[in-house]
Amino acid sequence: MKISMVQMNSGSDKARNLDDAERLVREVVAAEKPELVVLPEYFAFLGEGRDAVHGSGKYFPDGASYKRMASLARELGVTLHCGSMVEKAGNNHYNATVVFGPKGEEIAKYRKMHLFDIDTPGGVSYRESDTISRGEDVVTYKVGDTTVGCAICYDIRFPELFRALRDKGADVIVLPAAFTLMTGKDHWELLARARAVETQTYFVAVGQTGAHAEGKKWCWGHSMVIDPWGLMVAQCSDGVGSATATVDLNRVANVRRDVPVAQHHVL
Repeated sequence: MKISMVQMNSGSDKARNLDDAERLVREVVAAEKPELVVLPEYFAFLGEGRDAVHGSGKYFPDGASYKRMASLARELGVTLHCGSMVEKAGNNHYNATVVFGPKGEEIAKYRKMHLFDIDTPGGVSYRESDTISRGEDVVTYKVGDTTVGCAICYDIRFPELFRALRDKGADVIVLPAAFTLMTGKDHWELLARARAVETQTYFVAVGQTGAHAEGKKWCWGHSMVIDPWGLMVAQCSDGVGSATATVDLNRVANVRRDVPVAQHHVL
């Protein structure tokens, strides 16, 4: 199975972000013919402030972002893992991944569990819980016979979620992100490789890159695919762009046979 990652520099202009996302998806599908394409967290809107974030949200399946990505998946005949969008649901707003199958149907929705409330080493504060409600469900979906698990950004620091995804049969785990520059340079690759080794899955970490919030905040980028042995298979260059990896499910089976950690858990 081929997986393509689309690395973006989204901002507060939703129309421009959607144009960029569609262009990049079309380019990588034409060039690489992947079965699965992954966009980053908040690909449609990466802006500042509670009112702006809530204003960008829509009830699913309403909204330009939802409908446009569903149509794009159907037209191109691919599974499109839409990193995350702001979903309205009653009085709540969620940071939600939506996955569209090759017929344009919604095949999965994951609401981010772990919310990013952090004062970074660079002195910038993030308070995601001021704006976003917490999700509760562990979510997987199928691409052909392959089970894919869902996570988002800050989830990467909580290995119990990834063990739960593996226990639900995940062979591939996808983590769209807008990982900060200051934490990303030290922890992004380290954590992605750790989660891949622990779960013995292909780990697909797809990030935003560059400045947003009028230059006050920066994302690390460095989107990558890690194999079940913890080795780098593919990585995006700096800046906006894409990269593609071929996932060999025999590799998953062989690693799990040689080091059967799933059979050795005590706690």
